[in-house]
Amino acid sequence: MAVCLIQTNVVFNILFFQKLMQMRYAVILFFSFFIVQNAQAQESLARDISYDYLEKLLAVCKKNYPKIKMFEDRVSVAEYGVKRAKLSYFDIFSAGYLYSPNNSNATSGTASFLGGYQLGFFANVGSLLQKPSIIKQAKGEFAAAKHDKEAFDLSMEAEVKKRYFTYVQKVAVLKIRSGAILDVENMLTIIKHRFEKGEETLDNYNKALILQSDHVQNIINAEADVLNAKSNLEELLGQKLEEIK
Repeated sequence: MAVCLIQTNVVFNILFFQKLMQMRYAVILFFSFFIVQNAQAQESLARDISYDYLEKLLAVCKKNYPKIKMFEDRVSVAEYGVKRAKLSYFDIFSAGYLYSPNNSNATSGTASFLGGYQLGFFANVGSLLQKPSIIKQAKGEFAAAKHDKEAFDLSMEAEVKKRYFTYVQKVAVLKIRSGAILDVENMLTIIKHRFEKGEETLDNYNKALILQSDHVQNIINAEADVLNAKSNLEELLGQKLEEIK
């Protein structure tokens, strides 16, 4: 009886040790996979960013984006307003003439002085006093238009950079997930082989299958993220990325 109990304990300990090693093996595989993914992500993002290409994107945006052109037109209109306000000084002067026919009843001296055409020049003093304030207002509108354009340019530059970095990030994630599919399939093959030999549990095998399925779904989601990020960036550029070299 004592011998049977000892044998039972030995068998139980052996089975428990095998289960423990199987679980430990599966856990190591899972964690190793995600650690490799994170390390690759950190390395790839910095390597894929091109600041020279980013400068080209900024130049294309400034050239093509309609709202930037709108602010440039506003500045041009405000500048023309300053010039027009300065030239309006000539508006205060006016000229006129008066025709008086010779009157036979008037004396000869009076008739010769008042008869015929008479020219006159006039100056509007009230309008003259208003000109400095009008010019000052036009200059203020010109300065405000330039400040609005500068602020919008800075905002657009930041937005282009943000969308470019997001696009690079999504592309990097897609590369990592696409490249790691081989690791997932290899891990699944190993676990399947161990399961067929009775060295792996059904639970761990099912987890590996779920991991592969999730990874394929993640690749599809990553592809959609890349397309959305690309579309968002091209919205500001007015061109396809493929056309910008």
